[in-house]
Amino acid sequence: MTPPRAITIRLAEPRDAQAIGMMSRDFVEAGLGWKYDAARVLRAIRDRETLAVVACESGKSGTSRGALTGFAIMEVGDERAHLVLLAVLELRAGNDAARRFYRAMGFYETVLVPGYYRSGEGRKEGALRMLRVLRAPGPVPYTWRPPRTEDT
Repeated sequence: MTPPRAITIRLAEPRDAQAIGMMSRDFVEAGLGWKYDAARVLRAIRDRETLAVVACESGKSGTSRGALTGFAIMEVGDERAHLVLLAVLELRAGNDAARRFYRAMGFYETVLVPGYYRSGEGRKEGALRMLRVLRAPGPVPYTWRPPRTEDT
């Protein structure tokens, strides 16, 4: 059995903007038109009212500077928060418990990446990339209304 890689969640840094933008283009915005390019992501990282975090593999020295495996960007206000983007990409193909969990949460398997995970013994295992559609295709109906005050 291959030991799992250590994943660290940390605040996004300006140097992460390009990788986040590319992941957004390829895994979140595919087929929708690319809006969250590196420049827009960088503005989000630097915005004091936005929280941007990344999940990354631990590097060889145990630092959290390895490859990005996911990210989240959230705009935070006084009373509300808006999750702008979220990407969690893959799991080991042989991890049946994780596959069952993702399927139960409405995800489906999209791509098998052969040899993505490598063990210390030189064995390789594929990664499954998962996807869940969060909204129906087409225009989003405008249903939100501002809260009523006692004066109205």
